[in-house]
Amino acid sequence: MPKRPFGPFIAAIWRRLAETMLAEPERMAITPQQVVDNLQAMFGNIEGRTPFNTGISVLAAWVVLGGPLWHFAPRRWRIRRIEYKLKNSRIDLFQDMARIRGIVYAGYYGHWLPAPSEDQAAQEDANRANPVLAAIGFTLPLHRERAGTPDDPAIEEYTANDLPPSVFVPEDAVPDAVEVVVIGSGAGGAVAAANLADQGYEVLVVEAGPYLPSTAITPHELRMSSSLYKDGAIQTTRDRDIIVFQGRTVGGSTVINNGICLRLKDGEETHPDAEDVLETWKGLGADIPAGALDAAYGRVEEFLGIHRIDERLGRNNGTRLLAAWEAYKAASSDPMDARAKSGWFRKNWGAKHEPNRCLSCGYCNTGCPYGRKRAMPESYLTRATTAAPRKARILAHVEVLRIGWGAPAADGRRVATGVHVQWPDGRAKWIGVTKGVVVAAGAIASSNILAASGIRGTGKDISLNIACPVPALMPSPVLAWDEDQMATFIDRGDFLIESHFQPPMSMATLVPGWFDEHFRRMLNYNRLASAGVLFPADRRGRIEKGKLEFQLQEADLAVLRRALATLTRIHLAGGAEEVYPALLKGEAIPAGISPDALDALLSDRIREPDDVVLSSSHPHGGNAINADPAKGVVDLDQRVHGTTNVLVCDASVMPSCIRV
Repeated sequence: MPKRPFGPFIAAIWRRLAETMLAEPERMAITPQQVVDNLQAMFGNIEGRTPFNTGISVLAAWVVLGGPLWHFAPRRWRIRRIEYKLKNSRIDLFQDMARIRGIVYAGYYGHWLPAPSEDQAAQEDANRANPVLAAIGFTLPLHRERAGTPDDPAIEEYTANDLPPSVFVPEDAVPDAVEVVVIGSGAGGAVAAANLADQGYEVLVVEAGPYLPSTAITPHELRMSSSLYKDGAIQTTRDRDIIVFQGRTVGGSTVINNGICLRLKDGEETHPDAEDVLETWKGLGADIPAGALDAAYGRVEEFLGIHRIDERLGRNNGTRLLAAWEAYKAASSDPMDARAKSGWFRKNWGAKHEPNRCLSCGYCNTGCPYGRKRAMPESYLTRATTAAPRKARILAHVEVLRIGWGAPAADGRRVATGVHVQWPDGRAKWIGVTKGVVVAAGAIASSNILAASGIRGTGKDISLNIACPVPALMPSPVLAWDEDQMATFIDRGDFLIESHFQPPMSMATLVPGWFDEHFRRMLNYNRLASAGVLFPADRRGRIEKGKLEFQLQEADLAVLRRALATLTRIHLAGGAEEVYPALLKGEAIPAGISPDALDALLSDRIREPDDVVLSSSHPHGGNAINADPAKGVVDLDQRVHGTTNVLVCDASVMPSCIRV
């Protein structure tokens, strides 16, 4: 029987929230009880304390709204109470509670009908008549009409790149010792594992999340987000101001990202006035040779087949952003606009002549249901486990708690002799290492593992590239969902703009608005175009009691306001009828607004991070590279200071924000 983490009382609160937050029940495509059932299934699939903590938050919001008085009041009164207490509040706690509405939207727009089997086609065929998807005019990928030309291939599953079962270590065959343990299987860990296996080392990759091959990934957003993301894609900073998306699966965040591959600096992609990141690092004590870095980029780009994506992948939303940008730029007198770079992203998707070429289904962020990505499982982990001279193995769904140390070396440095691992049910084991440990679990987890292992100075100066969505209502259908989620960009110097669109559940959490107004906007789903702004927040964060503490400053908010104003004007230059920057109050920006009025509105509405929906998929820093042990955790070779055989090979070694 499926796990139902919410008892009858909390479930009743969820039901009343669904009846209030969405629309009158008779206008909903499914019943409020079905929304609750969907949330039970979603949270029942999330490990750890997230379901319990969410239930406590819902109970607290219920009490703040008035408890039984609110619960049994007419809907109009319940709405007014939410508007007063949550929507229009300036109290941080109440603003945090307001984010519960996004979970309610997920429970509605993530609705999925049961299928007779887990087969991909069976899943989608069973949802051909999905009432929620039908109400907003969304068509699942297998049912879309495609031209069938080489540039527009039929959508079908490709399983040739799935990892075979033989590369995974069975639970009853976990070794007592290996030469090298690599902690984490994402971009850093997978590359490290492949290089070590190529050199003939015995490598065990330990990954906290499970492995989902393409045959197990479907367009069922609710299930995929709760299966592939840390905390079911609702992980936040400690103050709940910023959502932090991180993959928790074999392949890490590469499984749920958009495959975008940018260099720190590129003449064709980077704004000429942008910060020179390597110069910043040099000033901080991390002098990274540009030539060596370029050579490394070249090796990775060649192996992954990185290239400029085909324009068919962004035929609706991506092309629209570039056209709107050109219209906006023609009327702008800002030199930053004149010098901006724009174009099509380079990605590690297969080229159009390859059998695994991208099908532009629009589901990148919940794992590719059709096996078309070249994420780490399909690339470096395949190389490490099947093609290297010494085959690496993967221990999946097992968490590393800490590193163990033996007798120090002659020079006093620590020597790692093992790692302490734990299964989800609490069973634990020590796995010895005879050569060393590579830590590559991501900025937050790597910092926590090193701190738990007695390494000082970890978890400091964490940076984020912070995203904020801006959908817009166009006069006619866009069908932005029938393409690659992110196809085109504009580098404005101090911020980036990216075309960006999501399938229904995820898009519902990005479209701002409340109650029937949000419901109306989602009924116009096919007429929505969307893009997002991305701006750097440099060294604002640290790890506190295992979680990310991150404090934006007024200078960051000033960049955010400027970026949102620019993107709003771009949408309007492209013919938008209304624009919806992700403000907490959910206002629509009308087509006729003056520049001064727009700036004044954003200045008034965005005074603190709680006033707008912010997220990040790019945490980096925490264990900075630095030649000086007093200023960094790892040396210029990425070895942990004071140790002989522990290296850190992930984004946590970056000493400042890498911009975008």
